[in-house]
Amino acid sequence: MFGWEFPPHIAGGLGTACHGIVKGLAYNGVETLFVMPSASGDEDQSATTIINASDVPVSYREGLSVDEFLDKVRFLHIDSNLVPYMDPIDFHSHVEEERKRQVKDFRFQNGKKYKFSGKYGSNLMEEVARYAMVGGTIAQQHKGEFDLIHAHDWLTYPAGIAAKEMSGKPLVIHVHATSFDRGSADNIDTRVFAIEKRGMEVADKVITVSDLTRNIVITKYGIDPAKVVTVHNAVDFSGRDNMVVERGVKDKVVTFLGRITFQKGPEYFIEAAAKVLKRTRNVRFVMAGSGDMMNRAIRQVARLGISDRFHFTGFLRGADVQKMFALSDVYVMPSVSEPFGISPLEAMRTGVPSVISKQSGAAEVLRYAFKVDFWDVDAMADQIYALLQYPALASFAAKYGYDEVNTLKWNNATAKMKKVYESVLNK
Repeated sequence: MFGWEFPPHIAGGLGTACHGIVKGLAYNGVETLFVMPSASGDEDQSATTIINASDVPVSYREGLSVDEFLDKVRFLHIDSNLVPYMDPIDFHSHVEEERKRQVKDFRFQNGKKYKFSGKYGSNLMEEVARYAMVGGTIAQQHKGEFDLIHAHDWLTYPAGIAAKEMSGKPLVIHVHATSFDRGSADNIDTRVFAIEKRGMEVADKVITVSDLTRNIVITKYGIDPAKVVTVHNAVDFSGRDNMVVERGVKDKVVTFLGRITFQKGPEYFIEAAAKVLKRTRNVRFVMAGSGDMMNRAIRQVARLGISDRFHFTGFLRGADVQKMFALSDVYVMPSVSEPFGISPLEAMRTGVPSVISKQSGAAEVLRYAFKVDFWDVDAMADQIYALLQYPALASFAAKYGYDEVNTLKWNNATAKMKKVYESVLNK
């Protein structure tokens, strides 16, 4: 299994989901070797064996030329110094020269370890490409230890493809999000789209986290529907007791928790907050997270004159996330496009009524969350206000929401994944 992050060092929901998946697979009798770019050594290995890609020297097996190895791992990089409108003959010549240079460089680098950051920084594409090289090497070294390959999200698809090429084992890719979730349809990163599309095409099966995402994979990427299977996400609640916290304020608390980016709809949360505050002042709104829209969100709060009722916590992780839920009276996820969205499940597990956008995969499985179109800030404000003002309604949503999310376990979700594995292996 190729991932990019794993608790306790995570930047978002992908690492949390991977942790739940390997634990659920272990429960269902599936062993995993979990490969990640940069392991810290303090990861939970009770349900999986972690391979740190930064510790693996890239090498190719005997009997395979450098050219063949590089061809299999698809490492070729076209540098960014291409002249616009280069004619086809010059372009072909440039590509061939670049390929020869890389083969020459690789001969000198055979046996070299790459130090991965495992972050999402400016050299991300370079890390993704190198991760593919290490992925091919790992597949060679551990060929007798695994039956199939499972790659999570676009960052690991090239590594999954390389592992398939080098081992001949089948590949399952897991789509947690697509380019169309991260940006608008006319503003996607074409490089990422190309990697996603290739991964989907090469894969023997594609797992999507919701029917919403499955539809995008089929319609936007042109993938055969018979190859695409939905397995909804779940939440791992093992060993997690409800936290008791002291509240420093008497006001009710309404929380947004997630990346402060376009995809998550922070501006709609702020607009709805302003509408609620026109009807009652005994409430505080919390935006927990960080992202590229943070400064814009702060300016929007100031412009609407609600700064005294609004709090920005910055990025939260681990126990602080649970503490924030324990302090909350209502949780809101107003995402513009959310392939699934684990956070409302975590909120409801803590007994917090939730308002979620209809444009989320979680809306497919949660009957006791309040649902609203992300853009309908009036309806969003009405639902928040009702949950704050009517204790019986909030109590109903909390009780039945809690019961509902307790049925959404990773053990059940991974039982479905195991069936996907078996269908690929039997085929």
